[in-house]
Amino acid sequence: MPAADGGALADAGPGVPAPAGAQARSHGPDLPATRRQPGAARGAGAEVPPAPAPQGARERLRAWAELLRVSALFSVPGDALAGAAAVGARPGRGTALAVGASLCLYEAGMALNDWADREEDAAERPHRPVPSGRIAPRHALVAAGVLTAAGLTLAARAGRPALAVATALSATVWAYDLRLKHTPAGPAAMATARALDLLLGATATLSAQGGAGRSGGGAGLAAASSASARAGGLPVTSSARRPGAAVRAGAGPTVPAPSPGAAPASAAAPAEGLLRALREALPAAGVLGVHTYAVTAVSRHEVHGGSTRAPLAALAAAGAVAGFAARHRDGPGGPEAGRVAGALLAAAYARTAARPFLHAALNPSPQLTQRAVGGGIRAMIPLQAALAARSGAATTGLAVMGLVPLARRLARKVSPT
Repeated sequence: MPAADGGALADAGPGVPAPAGAQARSHGPDLPATRRQPGAARGAGAEVPPAPAPQGARERLRAWAELLRVSALFSVPGDALAGAAAVGARPGRGTALAVGASLCLYEAGMALNDWADREEDAAERPHRPVPSGRIAPRHALVAAGVLTAAGLTLAARAGRPALAVATALSATVWAYDLRLKHTPAGPAAMATARALDLLLGATATLSAQGGAGRSGGGAGLAAASSASARAGGLPVTSSARRPGAAVRAGAGPTVPAPSPGAAPASAAAPAEGLLRALREALPAAGVLGVHTYAVTAVSRHEVHGGSTRAPLAALAAAGAVAGFAARHRDGPGGPEAGRVAGALLAAAYARTAARPFLHAALNPSPQLTQRAVGGGIRAMIPLQAALAARSGAATTGLAVMGLVPLARRLARKVSPT
């Protein structure tokens, strides 16, 4: 997924100095150094940006870490875990596949974002890996394609429902980076991507486990498939089609023939149960989307600043989201440990998100706006933890919170924005 999660955000780090020993001349304080195209006549105006100096393995690794904004990766696994908790399922193989798919699609959005913004970044953020020449544009585009394919492959291993959600998620990511980012629909596209990521975790978990989640609703997917296979080995005899006909001795039970046009029970029952379970995950997905919308709206002003409306709206949204996350889904009758954990995690989310939003609203400078965006990204983790806890998975919520110190440590080396 892109950033404001992913590609919605632009990095705001220091510029990259000119390579040592580069033969370039300055055209004034506001113009980049250039070199002449080999074979071009002097005065012909054939000047191109300086060629980047050869990079060692460590420099190349850092360039890719900046391109992919790896410190923001820790805000991704909690989507799938919160999705599994929202449908009352234990994390398992499907959840792990969903986490892997989400990470790949998230990083695909990062690479695609910098490829799509390469001309804009050359003017506003020349230190980014693509405009600075440390990573070729075509390499960023290829990386986006490879990561998207890897994400869809992992989702497919969790089942067709998970692949369907992952396909919608990847389409949203590409549409955002290539078309919607600079339109009024941009924040809504980012919010949709995050909501779909949570639903991917719910769908993949249920599909792989073969359960129907908290809502029940018939046999699970795997169990239903097994039952269908067993029934498939039993013949549908003419006696089974005649009401009241006797079963031949030793022939075993028979399976009545389905009525014309009717969906097989083995397919309809689990599909209905899956849809009912996913409806239970929609409130959590919607709340995650609201937070993402607010952060993306703020990120649109991080280069030049000047907006107080977006941080104020984000501050109000953070308050509403924290209030929702603090209430256990079962109300006062829910387990005390889950209610306490949910309230504490919701408070951690509010503290992480609200302070930088407030500072940016009081002083909408580019620096404070960038900090507000970074705070909004970091707040994803306690929000995911609170959503898991409010669904009865307090242990999962606390495990998600364990990602916070890791994200903070890596953010000191690579900016998440």
